[in-house]
Amino acid sequence: MILNRELKIGTRGSRLALRQAEEVAGELRQRFPETSFSLITIKTMGDKILDVPLARVGGKGLFVKEIEEALLNGQVDLAVHSAKDIPTEIPQGLAMGAFTRREDPYDVLISKDGKGFKSLPLGAKIGTSSLRRRAQLLHQRPDLEIVPLRGNLDTRLRKLSSLGLDAIVVAAAGLCRLGLEDQITEHIPEEILLPAIGQGALGIEIRAYDPLVADLVQTLDHPETHKTVTAERAFLRRLGGGCQVPIAAHGRIVNGRLTLCGMVARPDGKGMVRERLEGDPHRAEELGTALAERLLAIGGDRILREVYKNG
Repeated sequence: MILNRELKIGTRGSRLALRQAEEVAGELRQRFPETSFSLITIKTMGDKILDVPLARVGGKGLFVKEIEEALLNGQVDLAVHSAKDIPTEIPQGLAMGAFTRREDPYDVLISKDGKGFKSLPLGAKIGTSSLRRRAQLLHQRPDLEIVPLRGNLDTRLRKLSSLGLDAIVVAAAGLCRLGLEDQITEHIPEEILLPAIGQGALGIEIRAYDPLVADLVQTLDHPETHKTVTAERAFLRRLGGGCQVPIAAHGRIVNGRLTLCGMVARPDGKGMVRERLEGDPHRAEELGTALAERLLAIGGDRILREVYKNG
């Protein structure tokens, strides 16, 4: 137990990031009223570069690197990240202390006139800068025009009108956490659009050699979320993909079994492999790796080679 000590929580400065960090801080304050928790906002490279698609910037760690450096140098004691932003390789000296209960993991459509995905007009303009979303949407509807859309959630919502878009696609979790569920036109089913690895979950990163903080943070860990996100991250780690490759995975535990669905695609959506695997939740990492191996064997390796060759 830590008594009479202030712990600093590192976070990005967007409204959503601050809401997520405050959610974690609130839970910790309830559990440990003797300890003071404060938020420290840190601007990451991903926050600074807003006029270039993420795939062209370089991808891995864009929204966490500066926060991880603050953890390592003692500027903050723990960090709250969107799990989908955390690279599969954690820097030496750091560790994932917990994954909190997952919010809605799916993507949603917000359209200007209330039309669902299948009802959008021919050649409709959809805003998203995610290659994962782009590939899967084009795979379903090659007629669509995908318009790059960067910025925080509030900015993207404004651009629906300012850029003359028919719709935008964003993560449901962000809207839910900001109380903007009424903006949602349609939840896009997994059969059309698999979520990003870790989407909807929060990851709490700590120093590996700080057992007192680890004990506090561990109380926030949600076992089911931890297992599903672990499987998804193992899948991504085996494929070695970053923001340059459309990769997606989503795990669910039903009746004591972990089902993991994964996808690898070409950015234009014209080539895609997708598969599902079921296993023991306690062997989540092995399951994720096994699913990645299966996708590689049925054509994923060829897609990855093509993407990296042309990239």
